[in-house]
Amino acid sequence: MENWELIIIGAGPAGLAAGIYGARSGLKTLILEGKMAGGTAADAPLIENYPGFQSINGMELAQKMAAHCRSTGVIIREFESVIGLDLKGEKKIVKTNRAIYEANAVIIASGSHYRELNVPGEKEFRGRGVSYCGICDGPLFKGKRVLVVGGGNSAVMTALYLAGLASEVKIAHRRSEFRAEEALVKDLVAKKNIEILWNTELKEIQGEKLVAKVILFNNQNGETREMAIDGVFIQVGEDPNSQLAREAGVEVDEEGYIKIDIFQRTNVSGVYAAGDVTNHPIKQVGAAVGQGITAALEAYGFIKRPYYKK
Repeated sequence: MENWELIIIGAGPAGLAAGIYGARSGLKTLILEGKMAGGTAADAPLIENYPGFQSINGMELAQKMAAHCRSTGVIIREFESVIGLDLKGEKKIVKTNRAIYEANAVIIASGSHYRELNVPGEKEFRGRGVSYCGICDGPLFKGKRVLVVGGGNSAVMTALYLAGLASEVKIAHRRSEFRAEEALVKDLVAKKNIEILWNTELKEIQGEKLVAKVILFNNQNGETREMAIDGVFIQVGEDPNSQLAREAGVEVDEEGYIKIDIFQRTNVSGVYAAGDVTNHPIKQVGAAVGQGITAALEAYGFIKRPYYKK
């Protein structure tokens, strides 16, 4: 069993920021990540609201964060998934698909996963025309017709990105106005090859081997119609990756987000949470970074007990 002072679960912006501050505080720090470092921020076609970068590709920002984190001495183990937690004792036990670790403190920064619509055809055509990541799969739809479903920042940014690749972009939102930032909406409206479908819900995805068409429902006039389409990009929000934490006794709210105080502390001593997995109302890269920093400094105080923490 490997022993660490601080283990961080998740290498998104919150986890990487926590790693930087944990290592700079002198803690022996390990980050465990089931995929590649970067989290869902790496999937963003463009990030325009992170201080210091007027505009930057999400993957590029994620890579810069990961490189910075590694330069401080943090060990990041990618493609190593956490499968179990025992947080009851003074020493916290973290079990992965490769090993078992022991830590003095744990920061849960496991982020979130893309929410599904659960409409007919969605699961059947996932990877065959249905996608949840524009930057990952957008290049596969050059010159084709695509539909983006959603009304927040992610949906609008995905539509803007796809407009530079696809021949036609439709964006369907079940309401009559977007939740996205005003600056993004202005850019969207200005694009000639993007059509906005207000008050429109996706009801079914159809095709044979690949997506060929969708069934749309207008919730204002009650009309249902078919639309020929080559790709569907679902951007309707995310759900927290909190199941393991919940099973280990960490309190979550009614939507599954981990409950935290202003110091990122959970109800379990020595266990902190940061980023999109928490019930913090702002789900932005900048907010996640701030939470990660706070969690790391609080973990340092918990482990080392400096004079100002006693």
